[in-house]
Amino acid sequence: MSPTTSAPSRTVRIGSRKSQLALVQTHWVQEQLQKHFPEHTFEVHTMSTQGDIILDVALAKIGDKGLFTKELETGMINNETDFAVHSLKDLPTNLPEGLILGCVTERENPADALVVHSKHKDKQLDTLPEGAVIGTSSLRRLAQLRHHFPHFEFKDIRGNLNTRLAKLDEGGYDAIILAVAGLERLGMGDRIHQIIPADISLHAVGQGALGIECRAGDTEIMALIKALEHSETAQRCYAERAFLRELEGGCQVPIGVNTKIENGQLTLTGMVSSLDGKRFVKDSVSGAAETAEMIGIDLAHRLRQQGASEILEEIFVQVQRGS
Repeated sequence: MSPTTSAPSRTVRIGSRKSQLALVQTHWVQEQLQKHFPEHTFEVHTMSTQGDIILDVALAKIGDKGLFTKELETGMINNETDFAVHSLKDLPTNLPEGLILGCVTERENPADALVVHSKHKDKQLDTLPEGAVIGTSSLRRLAQLRHHFPHFEFKDIRGNLNTRLAKLDEGGYDAIILAVAGLERLGMGDRIHQIIPADISLHAVGQGALGIECRAGDTEIMALIKALEHSETAQRCYAERAFLRELEGGCQVPIGVNTKIENGQLTLTGMVSSLDGKRFVKDSVSGAAETAEMIGIDLAHRLRQQGASEILEEIFVQVQRGS
């Protein structure tokens, strides 16, 4: 008999949304883990979330707490799945009791992208005509674009990427704003007409990264998923999430961020805007990357001192009354 015993094989159940992008992301995690741990079997279990089902109402009016995650979290709590793969930007900063963010994967380009109708193929944001109809379901994108381009008309747009692109191509919009990372993951990078610079549109907290959520205390699962952790991305995203958590903002409020790490120093830039883009506060904080969460908290306090609290309170009232 061999003196050493290998770890017993097991079937690991991965929770995922049913959308095309979610499945592409989840299957990537599945494939990577299968390479790292060939002795185990990794199965994908799909489910629809509230955000996938309700497509005729603006996201901000539905309420954003766990809009794309609650059903996946219930699956873990009920021991139907072992962990769930999320677009990190969809994962609330306060998780249900008993669940944790166990891993953050290497980030793709977190920027926003301009995708135009073919009649505007020679245009960019600053050359689109006055009154151009821009589609976005994000209050963050909407507020920043209104701030810089008040002469555009903005319309809500819902649905998966293929649905949104079809609505654009059918002529319902002159352009739409999407995430660079999502388009590239689906092999649609050729639809990106312009990567919008950070001085126009700060990206969403966690945008471009995947977050793997699991049960707290499940050391075996945590050991598996940590194989996919990217430490620099994790530090950047922890700073962003601490900033958002401290401001008590959800994914459907106009809060944008940008992070970078150079020589061990993390710089976090954040902004809060009114829905009309007219009231706008923005600042940056730098510090050692190991203190990522404190950097996020510090920046939130700075923006509160500059009026962010009043802007956010006004937005919550507006959203609740559906204006």
